[in-house]
Amino acid sequence: MKRFVTSDGLGLAYADEGSGLPLLCLAGLTRNGEDFDPVRDAFGADLRLIRLDSRGRGASDFDPDPANYNVAVEARDALELLDHLGLERVALLGTSRGGLLSMVMAAAARERLIGVMLNDIGPVIEAEGLARILTYLGVRPSAPSLDMLAAATAAQMRPQFPGVTAAMWRVFLGRTLRETPAGLELRYDPALRHAFLAQSDAGEQTDLWPLFDALAGVPLALLRGANSDILSQATAEAMRERRPDMALTIVPDRGHVPFLDEPCSQDAIGAFLARLAP
Repeated sequence: MKRFVTSDGLGLAYADEGSGLPLLCLAGLTRNGEDFDPVRDAFGADLRLIRLDSRGRGASDFDPDPANYNVAVEARDALELLDHLGLERVALLGTSRGGLLSMVMAAAARERLIGVMLNDIGPVIEAEGLARILTYLGVRPSAPSLDMLAAATAAQMRPQFPGVTAAMWRVFLGRTLRETPAGLELRYDPALRHAFLAQSDAGEQTDLWPLFDALAGVPLALLRGANSDILSQATAEAMRERRPDMALTIVPDRGHVPFLDEPCSQDAIGAFLARLAP
C-alpha cells in the first residue's frame, strides 16, 4: 500500500498496480480496496488498477471529525488522489457508497471520467437495506472468530446469497474485520455509525437523481444483485429509462452486494473495459 496526504491533512492508503487503462476502484461504506481483489486477479494484467481506502477505512487514517465521513469529502479525496498520481482521466468502478462517490465526482469533474460502472447502487436507496446496515455498522461482532461469524452469516444471508458458503463469507468478512486475542475488531472507524445516522436524519429527503444525471455522456454500466435490498429492480429500470445506453447486468443469487467474482459480473466488467479501450 502507498499513501498520500489530503488537503485537510489526512493520510490515505491506496494500491496502484499494473499499466494500461487506469481504473479507480471505490469501495462500500465500511469496505476497502481489498474488495476488488477479484478485479485485480481477472483483469490486472491489462489495467492500471488503483484501489483507494477511503478515510476511516482499511489502512487509511481515521478522521478526528466524523462529520467528514460524507460523500462530498470522500469524493474530493478521490479527485485529490488522481491529482497526486498525475492522472487527468480515469474509469471508475464504485461499489455501493463508492458508486455514490462516482456520481458526486461526475457532478464535480465529469471531464475526468472515461467511464463509470456502478455496483448495486443508484439514486434511490431502499429503507429496508439501510435498516439492515444499521444492525452491524460500527458494532463489534460478538462472535469470537471469523470462522464462527462466517458460519452464522452464511445461514442468516442464505435467502439473499444462496450457495455462498461459510468459507466464501470468511474471505468477505475478513476484509473489514481482524481477529485479535480479545475477539474480532473492526478494520474501519466505528464513528462511521454516528456520521451515517446524522447524515441520514439531515438528508432524509435528498433527491439523488441529479447526481445520476451528472453521468450524462459518460459510458455507464450497472451491476445489480438480483436479491438486493439497497437497489430495487424498479430503480434499476428507471435508471435504464434515463440512460438507454447503460449496460445493465442482473447478478443471480446475490443481494447487496455482488462480490465481483461471479462469472456474469466478470463478463460485465470485461465488456465495460472493452468499451473504453482506445
